[in-house]
Amino acid sequence: MSFFWAFVVGGAICVLGQLMMDVGKLTPAHTMSTLVVLGAIADGCNLYEPLIAFAGAGATVPITSFGNALVHGALEELHKEGYIGIITGIFKVTSAGISAAIIFSFLAALFVKPKG
Repeated sequence: MSFFWAFVVGGAICVLGQLMMDVGKLTPAHTMSTLVVLGAIADGCNLYEPLIAFAGAGATVPITSFGNALVHGALEELHKEGYIGIITGIFKVTSAGISAAIIFSFLAALFVKPKG
């Protein structure tokens, strides 16, 4: 049953993004930014962790999880370290993903020629 709910929740997040682009006429960048902010708001309201517990990868794989990770790390470190923890918490939780994005983007730029 967990695979089913992961598929349903992950699919619903993807459908939301597709509707934002098709019906709302948002660009992919605006859609991605909106979904990150929605994930951040959901974590700030303590709604995203129960969603992860319910849907597993259906909630952790979509881009909304990045917003969740940013806020979750910032709030966790805020309670441990004070206000400086807001900055360090963001990077503590998301540094691996950001680093991977930079490295793979660099490699893609080296080996893939754009159509021009």
